Amino acid sequence: MRAVARWILAIALGAIGVMHFTATRGFRVVVPDWAVQLTRLDKETIVLASGAAEIALATGLVALPRERRRIGWATAAFFVAVLPGNIHQWRTRRSTPGLDTDGRRFGRLFLQPLLVLWALWATAEPSRRR
Repeated sequence: MRAVARWILAIALGAIGVMHFTATRGFRVVVPDWAVQLTRLDKETIVLASGAAEIALATGLVALPRERRRIGWATAAFFVAVLPGNIHQWRTRRSTPGLDTDGRRFGRLFLQPLLVLWALWATAEPSRRR
């Protein structure tokens, strides 16, 4: 079950990561201005970097089984790191494909903790029963 969850997570991360390179405009609206000031990168670069990170995490989830736990924690940390962008999108009422209403943008905030838990659970070592 964890393997299936891990593959689904990897496919989703990879697909969304690729979208960061093909539909950057939709992702730029999610980047808060303070992130640009803090990193000294423009929004486009932040979007591309986060897309590359998603692709790298997706690849690691399936290609590096010995590092699975670490990659799970890195994936969870990534989901925490992008939460401010989700909050920014909700507060500024900016639409992106699939997140074009206040309710959907607000609901998206509750998905993020579930993604964190998913990443940790899918990469955890199964408990051994005696």
